[in-house]
Amino acid sequence: MKRLMIYLLLIIAALFFLLPLYVMLATSCKTMPEIYSQGILALPSHWNFDAWQHAWSAATIGAGSQGIHPFFFNSFELVIPAVIISTAIGAINGYILTHWRFRGANLVFYLLLLGTVFPFQIILLPMAWVQGKLHIAGTLIPGLVMVHVIYGLAFTTLFFRNYYVSIPHDLVRAAQVDGAGFFRIFWRIILPLSTPIIMVTAIWQFTMIWNNFLFGVVFTNSDQQPVTVAINDLVDTVTSVHMWNVDMAAALIAAAPTLLVYVLAGKYFVRGLTNGAIKG
Repeated sequence: MKRLMIYLLLIIAALFFLLPLYVMLATSCKTMPEIYSQGILALPSHWNFDAWQHAWSAATIGAGSQGIHPFFFNSFELVIPAVIISTAIGAINGYILTHWRFRGANLVFYLLLLGTVFPFQIILLPMAWVQGKLHIAGTLIPGLVMVHVIYGLAFTTLFFRNYYVSIPHDLVRAAQVDGAGFFRIFWRIILPLSTPIIMVTAIWQFTMIWNNFLFGVVFTNSDQQPVTVAINDLVDTVTSVHMWNVDMAAALIAAAPTLLVYVLAGKYFVRGLTNGAIKG
């Protein structure tokens, strides 16, 4: 009976969190008359994907009617280099802070920890000033990529540092005795052991960067905005009636990559956490 109650509570919790997704999916596949004549929980009388096609290629974003697909690809152009760079630098930082300690290493680590509690808003003005001095203001690459890399370094360093603490230092010492240097030890010993934490960090950064709205709206121009900003600028109407099915379809398209990442790699995320990503 106790086990049955646990499963029942888990099912109720799952349905509660899946309800918004169901409403969005059902609404995106209805026509506008159906949306106004039926309740939000009603299934479509027939599944119509015209709103999805319209959102992808013809929806009005700001002053243009090109759909969200250019901005969708903008997000990929942003997230791929930002994730790779921030993960790589975080791995090296974590390696240095655990196995190549130097005077003041603890201070550096605590300062990096402060970066994990800074809100997005606190870095807007300093980052805008830096981008102006570098003449990269308003650009997706390298401007917005740089913003996400710098902001994400505190998190990626923390993840890798806490994971590398669990790797015996004797491995590094033995390699040093055999004549291996800094980068050889990193490539041949540390990195092969880092697959779980690399997955954790990559998934974390991908999700944070893809879903971010504030940096995109502040640091890019209209034609280089990521998809999260494009959805906010979606203004499609028909005879002064807002097209809710198009809105829902656009939101689901924008959310699809992060959902897909968690579906395909969620088990690696959990495995990485249990293997030391939150240890230390």
